Amino acid sequence: MKSTISIFNASAPGQRPVKRRHQSLILLVMSMTLTACQTMTGSVSSHELEQFTPLTAKQRIMNEVKVRWDVREDVAEHCAKVMKLGPDQAYFARPLACAIWNRKLQECTIVTGAQTSHLALGHELRHCFEGHFHP
Repeated sequence: MKSTISIFNASAPGQRPVKRRHQSLILLVMSMTLTACQTMTGSVSSHELEQFTPLTAKQRIMNEVKVRWDVREDVAEHCAKVMKLGPDQAYFARPLACAIWNRKLQECTIVTGAQTSHLALGHELRHCFEGHFHP
């Protein structure tokens, strides 16, 4: 029984700099392997504020979903672990929230920290119904 996840993340302020020669390689690897909701600068992407048309009921991965909201102090570490992110990926794209869904059981768990936003919560809820929807 395999679950699928998505994360919403941003870099944390005050992170230590990475040597320039490794930075390009790390970013390339991240872009190939990280399928997560992310903003590298910590700012909200304009894509997040755009209107969208929900998928039809037939197109969604689930329609009647049991949703659980897990508020954790260790949201970044937990989501990175669940996503199986490497240390470099988790360092550059610290998860702010994630959604873990199971189509067979029609269940979805949204994980956030104690401080979150309507934007992050709504974003992850959409994953519960539509799965991976990023362009």
